[in-house]
Amino acid sequence: MLKEGEVMSTTLMTTATHQGGVRLKTAASIEELEELGRKRPFLEPGLPAPASLSPRHPTPTGTSQTNPPSGIGGHPGGAPTATATMTWVGLVRPDPTQVAALARTFGWHELLVEDLTQANPRPKLERYGQTLFLVLRPAIYRDDTEEVQFGEIHVVIGPGYAVTLRHADAPDLARVRGRVEGDPDLLALGPKAVMYACADAVVDAYSPVATGLEQDIEEIEVEVFSGTTGVSRRIYELSQEVADFQRAIRSTRRIVRDLIEDGTRYRVPEGLTSYLGDVQDHIVQLAERVDQAHASLRDILIVNGTLTSQRQNEEMRALSIQNGEENEQMRRISAWAAVALVPTLLTGVWGMNFTHMPELHWAWAYPAAMGVMVVASFAVWLVFKRKRWI
Repeated sequence: MLKEGEVMSTTLMTTATHQGGVRLKTAASIEELEELGRKRPFLEPGLPAPASLSPRHPTPTGTSQTNPPSGIGGHPGGAPTATATMTWVGLVRPDPTQVAALARTFGWHELLVEDLTQANPRPKLERYGQTLFLVLRPAIYRDDTEEVQFGEIHVVIGPGYAVTLRHADAPDLARVRGRVEGDPDLLALGPKAVMYACADAVVDAYSPVATGLEQDIEEIEVEVFSGTTGVSRRIYELSQEVADFQRAIRSTRRIVRDLIEDGTRYRVPEGLTSYLGDVQDHIVQLAERVDQAHASLRDILIVNGTLTSQRQNEEMRALSIQNGEENEQMRRISAWAAVALVPTLLTGVWGMNFTHMPELHWAWAYPAAMGVMVVASFAVWLVFKRKRWI
């Protein structure tokens, strides 16, 4: 795995039949790289040193160079015919001092240096003279938090060199380096083969992320139809993660398409187009999967809203029925209480034990009192009966 400040310098020995050997040399520090730049300008593999130089892209010695022809060794399609040298510098989370040293060594544009020292929210591809600047957004999926975590990889491609600045834990660029070194035909395509290999590694790492999202969406579908509480929040948060991942895929897809369709502008070797086509196929498949995941979440959210409304309506209906039954019981209790109130009131009046209550001494007073209570109670009962309270 690349160490902090590790520098890779790869020398490619090729023949006209694309056969040769690869030797890896590693500089110990940025200072060694600067010394390498002072001794030998960085050129396209297999090209002789130019007589005149462009002021837009100065070399470490203060001179400048013209744009060399596409390919390696000046042959269309990158067919090498002579010894070619390519330097690959790989840094992990470099500090501004290291970036400044690289800028001095390779003569980078000030706007490029500014881009290298700040975060980029989306993948992008920019050109500064002969230098290409590619931003990739590698991603990993944290299933425990259901979060897509993005990193950032900067790839700077220039005449005879490739620089990778990794601000992420994955992918492992040491494995990418091993893949490039193990494929002479790919390595023969020069620095832009490094750009392809990094993009391919990032796109390959997108597949487990898409799989993780799809699995969580299936879990959400089960929760929605089982009536699990709190699932709406989970749907919304996962939708945000899918949307962020969708933007990264679309931007990367656009970059790969531009490299294929506008290869002349970006000086892409003809032999690299088929490799980029394979990356495009993979990312198109990923885009379809993520688009489907986003659509599924949108549909699930609608279904969840519908089911939630149905459950709420059923709860309100049940509550209304319960309230109706309670009201019916209260009416019955109130009606019988009113019926019982009549004899209670009369007995209360006659039970006050005043000295002068003549009706208490009447012979027919008791039957009359009982009759009044019965008639009055029956009248009250009849009223509530007609109102259907009893």
